[in-house]
Amino acid sequence: QVRLVESGGGLVQPGGSLRLSCAASGFTFINYAMNWYRQAPGKERRLVATISRGDGRPNYADSVKGRFTISRDNAKNTVYLQMSSLKPEDTAVYYCNQLGNWGQGTQVTVSS
Repeated sequence: QVRLVESGGGLVQPGGSLRLSCAASGFTFINYAMNWYRQAPGKERRLVATISRGDGRPNYADSVKGRFTISRDNAKNTVYLQMSSLKPEDTAVYYCNQLGNWGQGTQVTVSS
């Protein structure tokens, strides 16, 4: 049974940083690409970043390029999202994703 558990969200001021973590279990982690999505109130869930299986090549939505960094630790079965220079428009629930599986989400609020 696939399980994805996000952590690390919270309230941060504009310009601040947060690091999200997603602990994965129930599948062979190194064999799968992993994704971070986000969903702002009243909006569709959108892809933020993806990291390939194995060598971990990243790809980012244009809205977060240069500010967010996705990484993975295959020994710990964990994927991370380092978020810097946060803006109010980054406020959303952030979800970890593997194929059709989702975590419960973690709230990120950027506000002064």
